[in-house]
Amino acid sequence: MEDIVIAIMRSGTPLIYVTLAGVIAQRAGVWHLGLEGLMITGACATIVGIVLTGSVVLALLAAILICIVGSVLFWFVVEKLKANQIIAGLGLTGLGLGGTSLAIQSIFGSQAAISAPFGLPRLGAAFGAYGVLSVLVLAMPILVFLCWLLLCRTRFGLRLAASGEHPFAARSVGANPSAIRLAALVIGGALCALAGAELAAGSLQIFSQNMTAGRGFMGFAAVIFGAGHPLWATLAAIFFAVVGALGIRAQLVFGDRVPHDLLLGLPYIATVFGVWLSARLRGGARSATGGFGELRDS
Repeated sequence: MEDIVIAIMRSGTPLIYVTLAGVIAQRAGVWHLGLEGLMITGACATIVGIVLTGSVVLALLAAILICIVGSVLFWFVVEKLKANQIIAGLGLTGLGLGGTSLAIQSIFGSQAAISAPFGLPRLGAAFGAYGVLSVLVLAMPILVFLCWLLLCRTRFGLRLAASGEHPFAARSVGANPSAIRLAALVIGGALCALAGAELAAGSLQIFSQNMTAGRGFMGFAAVIFGAGHPLWATLAAIFFAVVGALGIRAQLVFGDRVPHDLLLGLPYIATVFGVWLSARLRGGARSATGGFGELRDS
């Protein structure tokens, strides 16, 4: 039982971080399909940073900085250049996937997987069997609470929601919707960097191409499934993580009796089901076409 819980926490933590990034962006009126690109960028930057500097702290700071730069670029394209946010988000994902491959090739002369000599600090023996988990797993519930507090119990959270739903009303009380969206995307970029760091350096200490395997899109689906609320979206992400962990355990139990590809695809099947169920329960998903669409306040 402990093995399953540990597997859920390992797979769920990066998914929850990237989901929180999507929730904050959605509150600001941004349907963020660039989460996947930022997440893999954070994973790559963390491992490369550890290899080149020998410091986890410097590697994390580099990952956060690079993801924030990517977030600012995304904001500039959709806010200032009035690009369609869906297309821009997919472009950011493509930039992250292709850019990390190019970076690995340029730095190490090969596109093979890169191993780091060590990863993120672990919880240690004081936590028993759970001591193998990284400190970002311990920080995850704290960040979920802080995200809920920020979005639901602060003036910034109210202005963030107003900027996403009614930008003219937000401007009437002195808020700047454009600046608030930028702040939301910057915070989300930092969370995506932490998600990538946990995925690459939390337990594996390795980076390989496309290792996020659609987790950014799962996080986006969790945002939809959780109706943009930080707690409900977190529960949706945990549900996807549980399905994934059970799929891995099923491979060990059933072996070749069940198609391997079917078991690997269980999290993605659950994601599609979650989006379908969310749309059915709420009568259809909200439109996110045309840049910021109705969110434009110029």
